[in-house]
Amino acid sequence: MTRQRVLIVDDEPDIRELLEITLSRMGLETRSAEDYSHATRLLLEESFDLCLTDMKLPDGDGIALVEHIQQHCPDTPTAVITAHGSIDLAIRAMKCGAFDFVSKPVSLETLRNLVEKALTLPRPTQQEPGTDDAQFRIVGEAPAMVELKRSISKFARSQAPVFIRGASGTGKELVARQIHLQGSRAEAPFVAVNCGAIPSELMESEFFGHLKGSFTGATSDNEGLFRAAHGGTLFLDEIADLPLAMQVKLLRVIQEKSIRPVGAQQETPIDVRIISASHRDLDAMVRAGDFRQDLYYRINVIGVGVPTLAERASDIPMLSAYLIGRHNREFGSHIEISAAALDLLAQYPFPGNVRELENILERALALCEGDRIESADLQLPDASAAGAAPAASLGELTQNLEKEQIMSALEDHRWNQSAAARALGITLRQLRYRIDKLKLKKG
Repeated sequence: MTRQRVLIVDDEPDIRELLEITLSRMGLETRSAEDYSHATRLLLEESFDLCLTDMKLPDGDGIALVEHIQQHCPDTPTAVITAHGSIDLAIRAMKCGAFDFVSKPVSLETLRNLVEKALTLPRPTQQEPGTDDAQFRIVGEAPAMVELKRSISKFARSQAPVFIRGASGTGKELVARQIHLQGSRAEAPFVAVNCGAIPSELMESEFFGHLKGSFTGATSDNEGLFRAAHGGTLFLDEIADLPLAMQVKLLRVIQEKSIRPVGAQQETPIDVRIISASHRDLDAMVRAGDFRQDLYYRINVIGVGVPTLAERASDIPMLSAYLIGRHNREFGSHIEISAAALDLLAQYPFPGNVRELENILERALALCEGDRIESADLQLPDASAAGAAPAASLGELTQNLEKEQIMSALEDHRWNQSAAARALGITLRQLRYRIDKLKLKKG
């Protein structure tokens, strides 16, 4: 079996020798270059599975070498070695396409971990997730989606933090999962958290963990989200909802790559890739003083935008077919959608984006008669009022009345759903949909 090959670029002989010894003990073959010119000659003549380069070279710098490799050897991941405290240069290198960075003095454990991850990166031709990950597929062939998929494949070959911009319902978590699945951390955990759903007083404990007895109610140890995601990816959805005090703590964790659980005396190293997202304008929040500029700089090393469904309306038929097909596979049904219903969907503006399309089709699949979704089954809101807020009070009244009617019929027929459906004048499928939607349970 051919050994994997690593190019080491550093003008200090002692550093080159240390790296050569460390990598050879990992079973890797190495070649060394003392400057930019020698490195580019070797890259022209030979192929490498990884390049490790110092940031400062006698005739150039590591960033220039990263850019050269991106242009001429895009399949070769590059990691840069930076002086202590040169985090800004490391971030610049990652913006240019570097896989990751390691700071001097080089920790051999950190170096080995970085090398192992870089060498397990799938080739671009291997990056599309297999059938086991079909639930996380990104469906669509509109130009904006083709570009998004291309960007995901590129970003997956890095360890740099990613910030995903997009309106609610566009699929930001799906994009984060694809970056994870197509990268070197695919076999490790993907942990997603909605930052707006955690009470501020519990945030430190939820993120960093706590020791038993560290505060009232801490009846057992809690590893926290960062430890749960160790070796993998932590997805911070709606990061704009983090209070300023928590933003400071998160910034420090990203800088130091270690956490201190509540009640602990020692810090614990963590190896986590951060992907964050928000539907809010973080640039405006930074200007208003509501989001720390230094944290935004760190999480936005790579930025990606997710288009609205209106911006990719040509994908609506494909998306609809995918969602209906997924339902059919799950329930063993053979439901189709009529051309008229598809035309109606194509004319609707979808203020709620893909999530709204999914909800509309889920309801139509439950309510349609026979095996075909017709226009009436979609129950689309008035397009002219689609962007308006719903009349909550009327909706609540209607839902309460519906609950009472269905519960009464179920109880009258001792929860025999077939009999209750006949009494209500609806199909069994429609009744089961409403029971699930209204979260009705036998008392």
